[in-house]
Amino acid sequence: MAEPKRFIAVIGGSSCTPEEARLAEEVGREIARSGAALVCGGLGGVMAAACKGASAEGGLTIGILPGDSRQTANPHVHIPIVTNLGEARNIIVVKSAEAVIAIGGSYGTLSEIGHARRNDIPVIGLNTWSLSRNAQPDNSIISAQSPQDAVKKALKMMNRQS
Repeated sequence: MAEPKRFIAVIGGSSCTPEEARLAEEVGREIARSGAALVCGGLGGVMAAACKGASAEGGLTIGILPGDSRQTANPHVHIPIVTNLGEARNIIVVKSAEAVIAIGGSYGTLSEIGHARRNDIPVIGLNTWSLSRNAQPDNSIISAQSPQDAVKKALKMMNRQS
């Protein structure tokens, strides 16, 4: 029997800067090269760029969509999952993964980071949020220096949990 595929979520804004798109596309490529499946919210911005990169490398992309139509998925999503849950689908995105890579993002991304950490799912950050608690740094988002570093750290954290 084949070993089960690993799942890495990529989260970030539905609109993003060109630099965030470049980083996300390379993260997608690295995820595909590792043999893991990419899970995301299935829409534009960071999600579309990551899916584009993964698709270019022959990887599997899964989009957890907020609405009730598969047609809203970006063109690089192989498996669109319709939820009709709006932002509540953020929980499904992170719970479907063994690790999360956050790139840029706004408050929706921050909510996904919170759900991931609450569920002990490691979060790797690439040009994204930093946290503090009681004016003290909270290092629960593992900082990455490059797309390659982000995926390497995600895989390492996933292997610790296995």
